[in-house]
Amino acid sequence: MSATPSYVRALRLPRDFASIAVGLDAIVFAINMTVLLGPFRPEAEQLRSAYATPGVWVTLLVGMVMSWTMVATLAWSHGRNALERRGMARVALAHDARLRFGGVWVLALVLNYYALTPLFYEFQVMFMPGGRFEDVFAYSPRIYLGVAMLLQSLVQLLVLVLGVWLAARVALAKSRVAQGDADLTDAVDAPEALGVPPRRAVALVVAAMFSALQLWGSLAATRWAFPAPDLSVLVLLLTWGLPVVIGFALAWWGGWLGTRPALPVVRPFRAVAAAVSSFVLVQVGCIVIAIAWLFLAAKSSFSFYSGGGIVGFVLALVLVYMALVVALTRTVTRRLYRSYL
Repeated sequence: MSATPSYVRALRLPRDFASIAVGLDAIVFAINMTVLLGPFRPEAEQLRSAYATPGVWVTLLVGMVMSWTMVATLAWSHGRNALERRGMARVALAHDARLRFGGVWVLALVLNYYALTPLFYEFQVMFMPGGRFEDVFAYSPRIYLGVAMLLQSLVQLLVLVLGVWLAARVALAKSRVAQGDADLTDAVDAPEALGVPPRRAVALVVAAMFSALQLWGSLAATRWAFPAPDLSVLVLLLTWGLPVVIGFALAWWGGWLGTRPALPVVRPFRAVAAAVSSFVLVQVGCIVIAIAWLFLAAKSSFSFYSGGGIVGFVLALVLVYMALVVALTRTVTRRLYRSYL
């Protein structure tokens, strides 16, 4: 297949989808923060003071990293999946795919930032002191507030996933219309013609999606925790960043071990499914092991609540978590790709 300009553009589609998705999200986020913290709001000074606190802006930064990682991974996966299943010839027919993708994605971002976020904030206010449900849930308002915030995280995560899916579907509409075109070859392009080698791409998608979900879970868990004492920026960045880097490396290793060097295709959504399944199984496994450990500690004469007991428990659980990440990502990836190995 000759490398015509349209084919070259089609080959860049996964990368362009990811760049457009993250770039537009960053622009809308910057506009939203400018409006929120701008001098034309009466409470702007108070808001700027709150956002200047390291615990607030670092958590906000972590949330954006999580969102951008997931968005980029899903957008790239849609582009790569189209190239593999339809071939560059059909994908090249969607000349305005990037414009279509960006237009739909902007609408999803506007819905998220300017409709869902204010709506959920008003919902959360109902559970706060002085809110409508303060008397109803007087004994445990924090629990119900945490449930409301968790619901917000789930809904916004769903909007993010569906937004990328809809944007890619609209963007690639012309390539689907061309499925029955007799002038186009039915063969899928060779994997080496599509850029990133399949095995490396699978490992990267698994690792990126797993680490994004790990960040999402950590952010959701912090909504239930009591406010942490003031910590330095460096400590906060290490607290958030180090587990993610380790999780990314372990998931990448597991995804790499779960495939073979001669893997013919990426099939990126199998890698996404492997990451999601592995993440859920790792959490369930750690919860079961932690409960079993606590049960055994309660039955034995060992003083679990001593300093050494708690430290040993945490260290053991961290090691178990790391081992489960590698083992489960490898096993799940191998199972989902068994027909290609």
